[in-house]
Amino acid sequence: MTAPGLLIPAPGSALTPARERLVLWLLALTQFTVIMDFMVMMPLAPQLMTAFSITPAAVSGAVSAYAWCAGLSGLLAVMYIDRFDRKQLLLWMFALFTLSNLACALAPTFEVLIASRAFAGVTGGVLGAIIMAIIGDLIPADRRGAATGVVMTSFSMAAVAGVPTGVMLAAHFGWASPFYLLVVLSVLVWLLAARALPAIDGHLGHPVPLKAVLPNLVALYRVPNHLRAFLLSFMNMATGMLVIPFISPVMVSNLGIAPAEVTYVYLAGGVATLFTARRIGRWSDRVGAHKVYRYMALASAVPMLFVTHMPAMPLVAVILFFPFFMTAVSGRTIPLQALMTTVPEPSRRGGFLSANSAIQSIGSGTGALLGGMTLHTDAAGHIVGYGLNGWLAAGLTVVSILWVGKVRRASELAVIGSPPACSGQLR
Repeated sequence: MTAPGLLIPAPGSALTPARERLVLWLLALTQFTVIMDFMVMMPLAPQLMTAFSITPAAVSGAVSAYAWCAGLSGLLAVMYIDRFDRKQLLLWMFALFTLSNLACALAPTFEVLIASRAFAGVTGGVLGAIIMAIIGDLIPADRRGAATGVVMTSFSMAAVAGVPTGVMLAAHFGWASPFYLLVVLSVLVWLLAARALPAIDGHLGHPVPLKAVLPNLVALYRVPNHLRAFLLSFMNMATGMLVIPFISPVMVSNLGIAPAEVTYVYLAGGVATLFTARRIGRWSDRVGAHKVYRYMALASAVPMLFVTHMPAMPLVAVILFFPFFMTAVSGRTIPLQALMTTVPEPSRRGGFLSANSAIQSIGSGTGALLGGMTLHTDAAGHIVGYGLNGWLAAGLTVVSILWVGKVRRASELAVIGSPPACSGQLR
């Protein structure tokens, strides 16, 4: 039975438990391709630096190009994401995303690669928002943490299977081979989505007139609770991206780890998150997203400081450490995403989550850009300045732990008499 007020895929129909699981895992596969596309650029940094004769800062520029364009497209998507059947919008954006990866694989120069990464960001940023909007439409609020944990398993799948496979392929067949793999995977997932996803148009019952879209967009950013939530998302993503894009080049340049051996490091971290993501999601449902976010954010500070100050150590020691880093850093995002689905009213959930996805992308781009600016290569070929990134990330973590308590559920604000505009009660 569907919870009262829950948006359903078609009038009079509801997802059975088996169909709900199928939809969630299909969304996870879709998100898997998006996350792998974003993540694989980071461990590919050594190969890209060699192939195009570029610096770590230039690689961070490629990461930033994706993130900033994802943010821009997410901001624009706020104006139309709630005006279409979510299934059809997802299929169109996923098709364009697949073409962007083909363009990346065929890029003859670094400048063309940057442009292709920007195109990938434009499509990938909207896909993330659509996926979270579908979760918000189909899953009751008291189970969204677990549902988000299932979809966030895509992060683990990307770390366990996608990124290590991509790095290994790049080491043996060139840096473009992971993008060819993504094209093949995306086509298969697109075909499955076209067949298995239900129509998701319950939010279209009261369409917003086109002339009201821009005023509503402005109104979305005038709600104090929304702004507090956006700032939290920005800080959370900037924190991780100050550190994550540079792990692979630092391991290769400073620790002497071979590019192919980076595969095993990411594999170890991915296996750990594969087992922890859903458990963290259920924990969030049980004790509350605010509390779990604080615990996971606090737990992430230590491994972030360690990875940015890592001394020379054997490959085995790095492999044993990385699961702690991946579990903590990825785990803080699960309760945060679940919390974000409860901030807006249902009729504006797609627009809010699209805006939030844009803010997250801008946070990622800002973190990667700032992180690259602090680094330089010394005469011995070592990357210097990474420790400062760790301290900046730790400081932002402390601020986010203090700030998360200011972000409230729409239902909580309704109870205490908050104005209903753009933040109505979740019924």
